[in-house]
Amino acid sequence: MAGIYIHVPYCKQACHYCNFYFSTSLRSKNDFMGALLKEISLQSAYLSKEKIDTIYFGGGTPSLLSGKEIAAIFTQLRASYDISGTAEVTLEANPDDLLPEKLEELKDTGINRLSIGIQSFFQEDLLWMNRAHTAEQSVACIKNAQAAGFYNLTIDLIYGTPGLTDAKWEANVQQAISLGIPHLSCYALTVEPKTALDHFIKAKSVSDIDPEQQARQFLLLMDWMEAAGYDHYEISNFAKPGWRSKHNSAYWQGKKYLGFGPSAHSFDGNSRQWNISNNAIYIQMLEKDMTSFEKEVLTPTDKLNEYIMTSLRTMEGLDIDHVKEQFGTEAAERISALSEVYINAGNMTVHHKKLQLTKKGKLLADGIAADLFS
Repeated sequence: MAGIYIHVPYCKQACHYCNFYFSTSLRSKNDFMGALLKEISLQSAYLSKEKIDTIYFGGGTPSLLSGKEIAAIFTQLRASYDISGTAEVTLEANPDDLLPEKLEELKDTGINRLSIGIQSFFQEDLLWMNRAHTAEQSVACIKNAQAAGFYNLTIDLIYGTPGLTDAKWEANVQQAISLGIPHLSCYALTVEPKTALDHFIKAKSVSDIDPEQQARQFLLLMDWMEAAGYDHYEISNFAKPGWRSKHNSAYWQGKKYLGFGPSAHSFDGNSRQWNISNNAIYIQMLEKDMTSFEKEVLTPTDKLNEYIMTSLRTMEGLDIDHVKEQFGTEAAERISALSEVYINAGNMTVHHKKLQLTKKGKLLADGIAADLFS
C-alpha cells in the first residue's frame, strides 16, 4: 500500500507563522489545475503500480478548490493509479470555506475525511495569527461538517502562543473534545525564518515564544487527552481508538508516497524527491510535458536515522529487533547502549525491545533522536 499527496498552493491570506509554500493570488489556479492533471499522468510509473490506500489534499488551502476541480483530479488519479475502494481521502480545509453547500459538494467528490485548520476557538488568537476565519466559524464549521455526514474529522490547534493562558488552552482542548472530534493535531508555535512572525519578533512588535510555557502546555495537553480517552499515537497527534490518520501513520512507518504540485515531496523507499517551489515554473515545465524536481538517494545511514526519528515520535516506539534485521547487530547494540542514559533519567522506557518516550521524554524527542543517530 502507498499514499498520494496533492499540494494545492493557494491561500486567501498569509498566516503570520506559516512557512509552507503558497500564493495569495489565485490568477494561475486554472493553469495549475491543467499542470497538476498532467503531472498525475506523467508520474504514473513512480509507485510501481502499488495500490493507493490514502490520498491527502494539503496546502495551502485545498478547500479553495471547487467540487468540479476535485472531481477532475479524482478522474485522473483513477485513470493513472490503482486506488483502493476503501482509501482514506483527506482534504485540509479552512473553517470559512466549510459552508453547508460546500460540504454537500465535497460529499460527492470522494472526500471522506476533513482536516480543519481551527488553531484556536478564541477570536483574539485568530486575529493575532492572521487567520481568515472567525471564532464563530470555528465551531459552526465542525457542526456543519457533522450534519453533512463527515464524522472522520481532525482539527489543528496551536499552543504556546504569547497571550495563550493555560486556562484558554484548556478551553480550546475541551471545546474540541465536547464537539466529539475523534482526532486532534496539536502543535507548539514555532518561529520559522522569513515569516511575518519572525519579522515581528525581531522588530520587537510582538513577544517571543516562551519555551517553559510551551513545555507546560504540552504536558497539560497530554494529561487532558489521556483523561478523555484519546491515544497519544504520535508526538503531535491524538486519536480516539480506531480514528488514527492512515496517511500520516504510513509516513511515520516509512511507506511509499507520491507528491503532486509545487513543493510536494515523494518517497519510493530508496530516494526522496521534491518538486520546485514555484507555481510559474511548475506550470511552464508541465506545459512542455516535463517535471521539475530535486532528488536524493538515501544511504543506509540516512534510512536508519529516519527510522530513529519517526519511530520515536510514535507510541509504538523504536523496535530494536527491526533495527537489527534491517541495519545490523552493531546498530541495534549501539542504540540500546545509548538509550540507557535516557531510561535511567525517566525519559524513556523499554518494553519487549521497543524504546518508547515517556511524557517527560517527549519534551526532548528531537534531541534524544539526534543522540541516537548513526
